[in-house]
Amino acid sequence: MISKNIDKNKERLLEEFNNTSDLIIYEFKTNSNLKIIISYLEGFIDKNTLDRDVLKPVITRLESCNDLKKIIFVSGIKEINTFEEIIEEIVSGNLVLFIQGCKQCFAIDLKHWDKRAIEEADSEAVVRGPKEGFIEDISTNKMLLRRKIRNPNLVFENYILGEQTETEISVAYIKNIVNEDVLDKVKKRVQDINTDSILESGYIEGYIEDSPYNIVSTIGNTQKPDIVAGKILEGRVAIFCDGTPHVLIIPRLFIENIQVSEDYYSRTYIATFLRMLRFFALFLGILLPGLYVALQTFHQEMIPTVLLITMAGAREGVPLPSVLEALLMTIMLELIKESGVRLPKAVGSAVSIVGALVLGQAAVEGGIVSAPMVIVIAITAIAEFAVPALTEVMILYRLFLIVLGGFMGLYGITCGLVVIIIGAVSLDPFGIPYGYPIAPSDKTGLKDFIIRFPLWSMKKRPGYLVKKNRIRQRNVRKK
Repeated sequence: MISKNIDKNKERLLEEFNNTSDLIIYEFKTNSNLKIIISYLEGFIDKNTLDRDVLKPVITRLESCNDLKKIIFVSGIKEINTFEEIIEEIVSGNLVLFIQGCKQCFAIDLKHWDKRAIEEADSEAVVRGPKEGFIEDISTNKMLLRRKIRNPNLVFENYILGEQTETEISVAYIKNIVNEDVLDKVKKRVQDINTDSILESGYIEGYIEDSPYNIVSTIGNTQKPDIVAGKILEGRVAIFCDGTPHVLIIPRLFIENIQVSEDYYSRTYIATFLRMLRFFALFLGILLPGLYVALQTFHQEMIPTVLLITMAGAREGVPLPSVLEALLMTIMLELIKESGVRLPKAVGSAVSIVGALVLGQAAVEGGIVSAPMVIVIAITAIAEFAVPALTEVMILYRLFLIVLGGFMGLYGITCGLVVIIIGAVSLDPFGIPYGYPIAPSDKTGLKDFIIRFPLWSMKKRPGYLVKKNRIRQRNVRKK
């Protein structure tokens, strides 16, 4: 309970916060000789608003507890009756005000802290379309989504997760469009999270996903408000997490890895061609090294004679078998990429360029690897960059198929592909088939698969995602 003795409250505050140096406790008296204490965490409040709208009227006009709400013109003010609530308000960034002789205190919302400006999402660059991206502040992120969907049916449900971090997260959806089954599962799994800390949305993903041991992720993430808006308009659920610009989208289907937001801002034929190109890049990035190893090792008769002679000449003097050569080059490529990502930008780009040129050229001239293998790995890397959403998956599947191709030839490659495809289509994230709209087939969903039909022809939302309110176009263009 809160004591009427203001000094006891001060002592308990210091005790609860272990005399931390960033807990500010300011004591003063009003003109009517009433003792006041305010407390807050340094760096969390707007001091100009504190001086102008709180301290000045309190010192000059406050005479009793009942006068506070009459003299302070701040919207976020409420009475608190327990010390547990006081601690919660302070760690949330609010200011708490004690008045001598009062058995309750007041929490005042003056939150203000430095935050990154809204910038372009660096991981999802587009040529045409909105450039703004989410930042680390959850309130700003929700505002960005609200600007896209100006509808009272857009709902945010807030939760506090993490016993130590008390991280604010928000589940977003559109009432009357959202898939209720998916929403219920998401909310139940979020409420079941009981952990010390939530530091990024990836923590939440790890706790609520269906298949934690599967290589393929069934929960998407993005930094762009327009992508979140488009997804929840199809009946999906989004999860915002304070402290990260990455917003989770549930569920994620296979085809979404091939789609980008720019597809819907471009003409139909261009968008379809680029999707086909990405689909081809996906198979190229996974299959090419394993296929090359299989042909080189077991199926030379399938290689044209002139090309076979050239490849045999290039491999002359190379001490490693093709499978080890491919594994070595793939691992070296990933090392170069990882070092380029982790180092500062100026140094990282230089390391990537120097590493690729110098190591590749030196390895060929030294006879450690063959020139055709360098070309194959380079093409694979370019293909991988065309589908950034599946980069990690492609790396693991590529290594898997290289090993199968090196020991079992095309038979191993075929078996590996069957395993990969069966593993993908058997996923059922939050009750929605991962292979939709191919497995199971759906005519409505196929209009936005590899071939992107004109927007005016997409009259309905995807059937497996939206169970009600499926019509999204009232006045459809006539042909």
